[in-house]
Amino acid sequence: MAEPKRIVLRDGTVRYRTVVDAGTDENGKRVQITITRDTKTEVKNERDRISHQRAAGTLIAPSKLTVAGWLDQWLEYKRRDVEETSISTYRLNLLHPRERLGHIRLQELTEDQVQKFVDEMVASGRRTGGKPGTKLAVSTSTVILNRLRQALDRAVVRKLIPSNPAQYVRVSLADKKADKRDRPKSRPWSVAEVQKFVKGIEQDRLYAPLLLSLMGLRPAEVCGQRWSDIDLKAGTVDIANTRTMIGNVRVLEKDTKTASGERALPLPQGPLEALKRFRAQQARERLAAGEGYTDTGYVAVNELGIALNTRQLREYAYKLMDTTGLRRVRLYDARHSCLTYLAVSGVPDVVLAAWAGHTNATFTKKRYVHPGVEDLRSAATAWDAFHGGAQKPSV
Repeated sequence: MAEPKRIVLRDGTVRYRTVVDAGTDENGKRVQITITRDTKTEVKNERDRISHQRAAGTLIAPSKLTVAGWLDQWLEYKRRDVEETSISTYRLNLLHPRERLGHIRLQELTEDQVQKFVDEMVASGRRTGGKPGTKLAVSTSTVILNRLRQALDRAVVRKLIPSNPAQYVRVSLADKKADKRDRPKSRPWSVAEVQKFVKGIEQDRLYAPLLLSLMGLRPAEVCGQRWSDIDLKAGTVDIANTRTMIGNVRVLEKDTKTASGERALPLPQGPLEALKRFRAQQARERLAAGEGYTDTGYVAVNELGIALNTRQLREYAYKLMDTTGLRRVRLYDARHSCLTYLAVSGVPDVVLAAWAGHTNATFTKKRYVHPGVEDLRSAATAWDAFHGGAQKPSV
């Protein structure tokens, strides 16, 4: 191995320098590290350290890659694992880190910088909607932080950084409490509200597709439902196709999100009869429209056969909620109401998860089951029995 070279700086200072091979960078380009120290011994020690780490596979070669540059590379890497809709969501999640941390060199990013970013994001992170500078929901901030943490975890695997500076960063407890106190939390409909909505829209043209939403199907599953997926004689429906939205603008048709999402469900009597009537109504509409009708084969269509997207179905449902005097909730939240009802009605966990299209019931119950006061009424009745029966009113 060559001896370090003696160099003389302009001010007359003598130093020693050598160049050591450090492998290749993230683009496959050869990387060489220049070592400059005051003595030959110091240069040799540093050279030996680098050579040893390279041999052990622990060497972190110097890189000018920025946080923004790495996030772009990570998104491209994730395209191998997730669908286009998820990549679109990931890109939105990473807008805040790109804007506030993107200019920093990846290898110079510190835990303090990430923590400061998270604190500022919670305090005044809203980019669109609402008043400028208003707080970002803690739940949203946590999702953004988790996505950044995932990207930095991958950078550790690629040996771009020695450790993840976001690993131990958290939203502060004070911010969590303030968010819980100040931010109104939307509640899924109660059973009574669902029943009122169902009764109020019985005569509506889209009664049948909306009933599918009220039996636990995702909006994208309702919009992707085809008549070929429904057996009106057997009373079953296959969930195998979805029509979702990217950026609330472009429709993406694809299979279900997961293997467990592809499932066959028996139709309750109400939705089954409603679908039979809707099928007959669409046949009449096809005759009335003549050549102006487009037979797309979907269930949720307008009078001319054109398939509805999730945004159109949501806005249509909102109008019906206003008409029936009910508070607006997302159709996706109606899924929460449905699964909560099934859970408190004693449906076995394995059936609950299968109906929802999930792999296991633990996730289903944690994410979708939210018992309300009325759902807990049976527990109050049980306490009365435990206490020896109903108490007599005091005189």
